[in-house]
Amino acid sequence: MSVEPYREITFDQDGDGPPEQAAALAALARQGVSDLFLLAHGRNGSPSGATRLCSDFFAPFPGLLAPGAEAGYAGVVWPSAVCTGEPGPDYRALATVLPEKEPVLERLTGLLASVPGEEAAFAEFGALLRELADVAGAGDPVPAFLAADPAEVCDLFAEALGPGLPEGPERRRQGAREALRQAAYHVLGRRAGHVGEYGLGPLLGRVARAAPGLRVHLVGHGTGARLVAYALRGLPAGARPVASVTLLQGALPSYAFAERLPHAPERTGALRGTQHRIRGPVVACHSRYDTALGVLYPLASRLADGPGPAGADDPRWGAVGYGGMRGVPGTVARSLAAVLRAGVPGAGCVNVDVTEVVRSHGDLCRPELARVVVAASGTGR
Repeated sequence: MSVEPYREITFDQDGDGPPEQAAALAALARQGVSDLFLLAHGRNGSPSGATRLCSDFFAPFPGLLAPGAEAGYAGVVWPSAVCTGEPGPDYRALATVLPEKEPVLERLTGLLASVPGEEAAFAEFGALLRELADVAGAGDPVPAFLAADPAEVCDLFAEALGPGLPEGPERRRQGAREALRQAAYHVLGRRAGHVGEYGLGPLLGRVARAAPGLRVHLVGHGTGARLVAYALRGLPAGARPVASVTLLQGALPSYAFAERLPHAPERTGALRGTQHRIRGPVVACHSRYDTALGVLYPLASRLADGPGPAGADDPRWGAVGYGGMRGVPGTVARSLAAVLRAGVPGAGCVNVDVTEVVRSHGDLCRPELARVVVAASGTGR
């Protein structure tokens, strides 16, 4: 580990973890730590990979902090999956985090390998995707794209992947692989929100009671940004341990914090008002080069919500990590250069365009992003 003191926080898929974790974090305050930086990895993280990620990401921090700032560090490790993306999800890795779905994954793998064209085979493929996604049991909503015609969904995803795909069965197979990947990402995204709300949020409440002076700075990448954002929903009433939140390429809807949804004004964003539960700013770093969030995310989001056009620039279906937060009055937009020069406001929602340094979804361990996090925390030089 590149920094000390460092603690690792682990949760299972239900948001449960070892009972001594809150005490371990609170003990840092008694050791003189004033500010705790806590990073949650995204959906492709193995436990060992998450530790390496934290080590690499936190490495610049000691040199960025102002004299007198005593920092501690923590990584949140939650059951995600290693999805290589080439040419599709790593099914063995998925089976390690979804062991009850291993027979389903095995059959899906067989169907993708054979590329059957019969209507019955596509019907089975769609049914298996729905079974894969229904990990939370009866009553949990399943996106509409999993209930739509499987052949049409596969064709839509193939079209979104671009014109370079071969025609014929191989093109549809690539679309089917992407449909499976999006179904798996739906499962992991839902899990991240659950772990944040029912695991990390209550944990931070216990830390606040034991160490009321400790300032916590939450950082999340990709689906991990969803985890830390939903932790704000899980904070106990009156607990305010969180001093800043930084969402790095956040895989959550642009309107998650909105007072009203533009396409459904009777509805609010799932995280509406949670920015008021912290002492400082909520900062969203976004990049136009993040094609994972700019192309496939809006397509899956649109299919999950109903018919209509889908595109990277349609804010109804966009992601925070591609176009920033929307629908929150008073949100401030800053360039990366402006933040590095003058910092960020001390409260409220802030969008930071990091396109100049973030060239892909996985482009995380950049010193400039570390500087954004430190600027949001108010602990920088």
